[in-house]
Amino acid sequence: MPTQTLQIPTADGPADAFVAFPEGGERHPGVLMYPDAFGLRPELEKKAVELAGHGYYVLVPNLYYRHGPAPVLELPEHIGEEERPAVFAEAMPLVKAHTTERILRDAEAYLTFLTGRPEVGAGPVAAVGYCLGASLAMRTATAHPDLVAAVAGFHPGFLVTDAPDSPHRLVHDLTAEVHLGLAEGDLTPEAIDELGKAFDAAGVTHTIETYAGTAHGFTMADTDAFDAAGLRRHWERLLPLLDRTLRKV
Repeated sequence: MPTQTLQIPTADGPADAFVAFPEGGERHPGVLMYPDAFGLRPELEKKAVELAGHGYYVLVPNLYYRHGPAPVLELPEHIGEEERPAVFAEAMPLVKAHTTERILRDAEAYLTFLTGRPEVGAGPVAAVGYCLGASLAMRTATAHPDLVAAVAGFHPGFLVTDAPDSPHRLVHDLTAEVHLGLAEGDLTPEAIDELGKAFDAAGVTHTIETYAGTAHGFTMADTDAFDAAGLRRHWERLLPLLDRTLRKV
């Protein structure tokens, strides 16, 4: 499976990114994969490689490129409960610095780069995100409804907030089909209801599913939150979504 570390031109300088794609020289649908708050690291690279094996060109950007090349955070090999508070304390200033303005500016650069790759076919792309990355995927899709045909977010964060530009307030601009795979406790029942009503009012095809028995971060094998059954369900939901939205005849 070919993999590369590339530099994406952005308005704020080059952003490093990891890409994976099938062998053979053919063109494939593009997927923009946003990391969780811990950033680009081997765990995300493994997910990109696995997804590429199903016939996709997968781009995983370093969200924190303004602070240095990945990995920006000093992460232990495994993020256990004892390490988690210190890692979050290091990550949160970077998350807060990643403003909506920066998110949208970066999204445009990432999509321009992705759709311009010779390995990527013409047609729509998908935005997939984990934790923080789910809200970035949603913002990317609402800002580029002509290009993003699918959004998937797993153990999502920052989707329903009090901010005027909270992602759930912008879904009227979505044309993508959406799947959200929640861990237990990711969103309150009230927030799930509010998000669902926003999708319904906008006519967005969507599923919001709570994966029973999971904790926030369940897809990430380098953390104590990892849940093998939750990860399998993630693939069982993600792959059909991409197949029906990116491979339309």
